[in-house]
Amino acid sequence: MENLRVVDHPAVADRLARLRDAATPTPVFRRLVEEVGVFLAYEATRDLALRDETVTTPIGPARVRRIEARPVVAPILRAGLGLLPGFLAVVDDAVVAHLGFFRDPETLAAVPYYANLPEDLRAATVFALDPMLATGHSGAAALDVLAARGAKTLAFLCVLAAPDGIAYLHVKHPDVRIVTCAVDERLNDRGYIVPGLGDAGDRMFGSGSSVPMGYRSGRG
Repeated sequence: MENLRVVDHPAVADRLARLRDAATPTPVFRRLVEEVGVFLAYEATRDLALRDETVTTPIGPARVRRIEARPVVAPILRAGLGLLPGFLAVVDDAVVAHLGFFRDPETLAAVPYYANLPEDLRAATVFALDPMLATGHSGAAALDVLAARGAKTLAFLCVLAAPDGIAYLHVKHPDVRIVTCAVDERLNDRGYIVPGLGDAGDRMFGSGSSVPMGYRSGRG
């Protein structure tokens, strides 16, 4: 499918197998997500523009290439934070934005609760991070916010994707590249990816809910 890139590498497949395993403990799960983030970032950033420079080595001048402009990386809270260290291991001077959404447990709609990002993204290459692309509602809502700030070159990085989420994102944002480690079979009636790996945020942080205190369906 156009604008869909699956990272096909033995080291990724092995880490994904351990992430799927329900017996993997929280600290290991969190480390594996960070490591997968490196592979996703490596693949997603391979097309970043470069500029020519000259630096002075201990021996003499050398012509080198540097990333032309600092990209923006936007983890979707809370689970997207797990992929951030891996991304920054690849591009350590990226500008970090934060976008907060949670899924209404009844309607599955994406509910915003936080946004901290540059005012003008027109010249930036922007990467949104979220381990799971399930229904696509949170991903599309995050991309809406980024596009509203002017972002035109956008990519969405995730560990797993469902066909429903891919299709939804491509309808809402047809030019956005999706980079993932695997495309799973389907969603269940609760909007979880099957076979998936469960709730990535819960498994990563050891907590049981991502719904902010005081929220009730129909509010916000």
